[in-house]
Amino acid sequence: MKRKSIKLTIAVATGAILLLWLFCLPKNMFGNVPYSTVVTANGGELLGARVADDGQWRFPPCDTIPEKFRLSLIEYEDRSFYSHCGISARGIARAIWQNISNHRIVSGGSTITMQTIRLHRRGKRNLIEKTIEMFMAIRLECRYTKDEILKMYVSHAPFGGNVVGINAAVWRYLCNDGNDMSWAEAATLAVLQNAPSLIHLSKNRDKLLTKRNRLLKRLRDKGLLSDDEYELAIEEPLIDKPYPMPQTAPHIVEYYNKTRHGLKSVTAIDASLQYRLESLASHWRSDLALSGINDLAAVIADVFTGDIIAYCGNADINADREGKWVDIARAPRSSGSILKPLLYCAALQEGVILDKTILPDIPTNFGGFAPKNFDGTYSGFIDAKSALALSLNVPNVWLLKEFGVSRFAEFLKRCGLSTLSRPADKYGLSLILGGAEVSLLDIVSCYAALARNEAGFPLNDSIAIYSTLDAMRDVNRPDQLDWTRVSSVQNIAWKTGTSYGARDGWAIGITPKYVVGVWVGNADGSGVADLTGARCAGSVMFDIFNILPSSGWFKKPDGNKQAVCSHSGHLAGKYCESTVMQTVSDKAIHSRRCPYCSQIPVSIDGLRRVSDASETSTMKSFFLLPPIHKYYYKQIHIDYIEPPENPDNDDSVMKFIYPANGTTLSLPKTHDGSSSEIICKATHNNPLAELFWHLDNDYIGSTTDIHQINISPSTGTHRLSIFDHTGSQQSIEIMVK
Repeated sequence: MKRKSIKLTIAVATGAILLLWLFCLPKNMFGNVPYSTVVTANGGELLGARVADDGQWRFPPCDTIPEKFRLSLIEYEDRSFYSHCGISARGIARAIWQNISNHRIVSGGSTITMQTIRLHRRGKRNLIEKTIEMFMAIRLECRYTKDEILKMYVSHAPFGGNVVGINAAVWRYLCNDGNDMSWAEAATLAVLQNAPSLIHLSKNRDKLLTKRNRLLKRLRDKGLLSDDEYELAIEEPLIDKPYPMPQTAPHIVEYYNKTRHGLKSVTAIDASLQYRLESLASHWRSDLALSGINDLAAVIADVFTGDIIAYCGNADINADREGKWVDIARAPRSSGSILKPLLYCAALQEGVILDKTILPDIPTNFGGFAPKNFDGTYSGFIDAKSALALSLNVPNVWLLKEFGVSRFAEFLKRCGLSTLSRPADKYGLSLILGGAEVSLLDIVSCYAALARNEAGFPLNDSIAIYSTLDAMRDVNRPDQLDWTRVSSVQNIAWKTGTSYGARDGWAIGITPKYVVGVWVGNADGSGVADLTGARCAGSVMFDIFNILPSSGWFKKPDGNKQAVCSHSGHLAGKYCESTVMQTVSDKAIHSRRCPYCSQIPVSIDGLRRVSDASETSTMKSFFLLPPIHKYYYKQIHIDYIEPPENPDNDDSVMKFIYPANGTTLSLPKTHDGSSSEIICKATHNNPLAELFWHLDNDYIGSTTDIHQINISPSTGTHRLSIFDHTGSQQSIEIMVK
């Protein structure tokens, strides 16, 4: 009975020990260890890193081990590593003999597998702990391969100071990835990790050198390096003081430190291009700082992949200035005119316009919103392509009104502009002139998707996209180079923008291979009088393209050809006599026919418009414009042909140009305290007509040729009227406050 009890006890104990052995290792050996955030370029180059939460430079576990370091480590630490089962009887016996002989502990006899357990447990170094390490080491060998154990060890071994793991060590001590390390460097690191608290780069260097050279001799004796390699290795100076971690693309590193903290992130950044971009951006920022423009961001995208291949969140972080760590490339900023090409493309795709459909370009008040062109001039009507190339505000606001604010805002959100968070009615028509805030990164990604005609992207009509890019190619370049005559200049579709108050300068450039986006300004939002998108951001953008390979130009797509009115740019109507065949998008086939060309009866000699049906007449087609549009249009288009006058019909023969009916005006005070004047303008079909002006019921004067008069109305509501010699009248109401 007693014997059975003993056997049962032994069986239970054995089973318990077996269970303990089976489950003595956690699922993840170093699961609670904090790691550094590590960010690399697409070729593996280290862009930057951030220290782990415990203050250690400890990179996430390595995938590979430099071969020279692997051989040096095995030779120095555990020559039987690939043959033992986790513990080495010979190593333990040797350690016992060495410790007895020296009357102190000089060797622990630990294998690399046992040291891995010790790094995991972080326990005190005594006999009990050593026994536990041996127990767990055998289990570790059963769970992992030798190479996995070795990677685990070298990823967590201390290398002196706050450096842990071979991946962090090679960057701190060699300032590279270690793949091309010398034998001397490999031997030094192998020795260093054995006792980093006793042997350090800044102390006990003689002892470190002796140990290194002794290891090199063993490697030579073992035939792992030749005599010549050995001689060169022992002559090589010791590794000096640690290097600082790389600071390339620092804002990307900061972004990943926040979003993927403690992990390794491989980006699409091209390291070589990144270095050149940062150097160029730093130069430009220093130059612009002389004008009070302190911040600059630039982003380069690969059109084919959509990847961001170079990223400067804010140039020149080494400069002593505030705001340099603000990642402007991700920050929402007023868009200026940078969205106009997207509206043009959307309107073409949806058939709202054709590429040269004329848009109104006259002084206009949209319910209190009165946009003005940058140069203060107007052309009456201008084709949409030219309006985009010239970045005119008024025609583009008209186009947005026609397209629909809500519809366009939804397009922008679907295009990836994530910062448009407000309802569309909060933006209103100012959406196209900078009323919305966008980020440079979103803008670059959006135009890259447009350029490659990405499947699923909202703007996906190839004809509309090509027409948009072609229109953007017609913009006048700040370097005054004409790409049509200079073969060395790249074909670039580009657009600039300047926000209200000169706070943000934008430039976006597109080729079949690359999209380059640039933002300039001040991170604190302060404006600068000299800041414009074209002069400042545009110049930087073209300089960036100079460091990129040439890309050729986009292939012109095939499509439906339709007859288009040469005057209006609409699909030709039945009265359009001058037409051209043009490739249009699918939806444009059903767009509006020309509303401006019509036939009117004229006398046989063509000198009079005929209204009497009994009179012999002939029908003749004319391009007819409303008076206010015609007033500006004729100043630019001297070849505009007007129909002969109709003496029996004076309807709309005259129009107010400014102010518009229902306008609310504010009269600022002059320097002497008096109210300033309002300059009122009108137009008449008859260039010889005299107009008589009345404010309320008071006659204030007459005009001929140029119908312009100054008035100084009091506060309140007023009625302004004009009369011509025939008695025809036009009146408007204005409010002065």
